[in-house]
Amino acid sequence: MTLKFSYFGTRGIGEPIRMLLTDQEVAFIDHRFSWEQWADIKPTMIFGSCPCLTMGDKEIVQSGTIIRHLARIHGLNGTNEEETIFIDMFYEGVRDLHATYATMIYQNYENGRQPFIQDVLPEHLARLEKLFRTYENGENFVAGANISYVDYVLFEELDIQKILSPTALDRTPQLKKFHEQFGERKNLTEYLKKRAIMKTPVNGNGKQ
Repeated sequence: MTLKFSYFGTRGIGEPIRMLLTDQEVAFIDHRFSWEQWADIKPTMIFGSCPCLTMGDKEIVQSGTIIRHLARIHGLNGTNEEETIFIDMFYEGVRDLHATYATMIYQNYENGRQPFIQDVLPEHLARLEKLFRTYENGENFVAGANISYVDYVLFEELDIQKILSPTALDRTPQLKKFHEQFGERKNLTEYLKKRAIMKTPVNGNGKQ
């Protein structure tokens, strides 16, 4: 059964899901639509929001629900309950950062960009850096030796923060190392190259 993943033609909150599917070699239809097309698509969505993962006649919406569902199917959700809790907790921490970032991007970019870079972002990254060291074993995944769904979410978040501020990760060496190494995964390198060529925007308002 071929999966269909529907989201805007931006990176946004759908990008970690695209990367997970690509990296795990899961065949899927990458359905990207414009903001103009969204007006017709929105009424068909369960909560009037996207992304949406379609599997036959079943639809799953909400980015967190989708990525955790895929994680359970593909063994990317931790090896025991303790790891799963840690992974979920780390995920929520990254989502907190992204929510703050998105508010700045869409509501206060001109006046909020510099304060976000100088004050808000370093605080969030410092927390994630400290938490990242919990499973230190040289493998550089959030949960230690085993890759999990949150690694895709973390990589994408760090990537967009580096676009906002190229020196964003300079004070968090573990996160910086993770970002560099994760982007070199065999199944992701080609995808990331194509993304760069296509110049896929991060957000829907032209900011980044």
